Amino acid sequence: MPKIAIAILAHPDDAEFLCAGTLIRLQKEHGWSIHVASMTPGDCGSAEHSPDDIARIRRGEGKAAANAIKATYHCVEERDLRVIYNESALEKVVRLLNAVRADVVFTHSPDDYHLDHEQTSKLVRAATFAAPIQNFLHGRHIHPPLEHIPHLFYCDPLEGKDAFGQPIVPAFRIDISSVIADKSRMLDCHESQRAWLRKHHGVDNLVESMKEWGATQGKASGVAFAEGFRQHLGHSYPQSNILAELLGKV
Repeated sequence: MPKIAIAILAHPDDAEFLCAGTLIRLQKEHGWSIHVASMTPGDCGSAEHSPDDIARIRRGEGKAAANAIKATYHCVEERDLRVIYNESALEKVVRLLNAVRADVVFTHSPDDYHLDHEQTSKLVRAATFAAPIQNFLHGRHIHPPLEHIPHLFYCDPLEGKDAFGQPIVPAFRIDISSVIADKSRMLDCHESQRAWLRKHHGVDNLVESMKEWGATQGKASGVAFAEGFRQHLGHSYPQSNILAELLGKV
């Protein structure tokens, strides 16, 4: 039976930057079902549109990007700069995992430049542990709990560094050279972010910035483009590196 992977990241274009190549390879080479979720609809990501308007635009862009690879997009509907580890947000993520029936979950590095990313990482970590627990949503289940804790992988932080500029080295990398065009096509769907990133982040080309980082990780591995990951290997989590087993690591 095909397995299911979900990337739960903070904002609608984060998966396209950080792990879409690996998602595409799982789908293309192994027939996996792919889901992409953002914690927020990106409601602060504009200097021209109101929060409601840009949220509507960016939900549409997230859906279009997922559709480009026949994946499914979800929004958890928290809000930009207000992603907080709390009961309500945790329940939303657990319900999402149980609805999707995820076998493999991707999220942000625990250390990152953006607190929305770090809080998302904590929420997803807690949710993967809670999703199989019957009593966590006792009497309030919409979908049955998962049968077991899914594999959990942390993506590279943006630019591969923490808030102090210290490097965070991936434990392994996945070669995405064969799917870089598909990954670029997904990121191209986030048209609204070009102007915003130019104004706020000083990034002038969304796709080229993604490719530059992918090439940096690829160079470290002897391939054209790569994505870096670390696996959560704490007690009770799956210990096998299913990504390396299926896709090879470089």
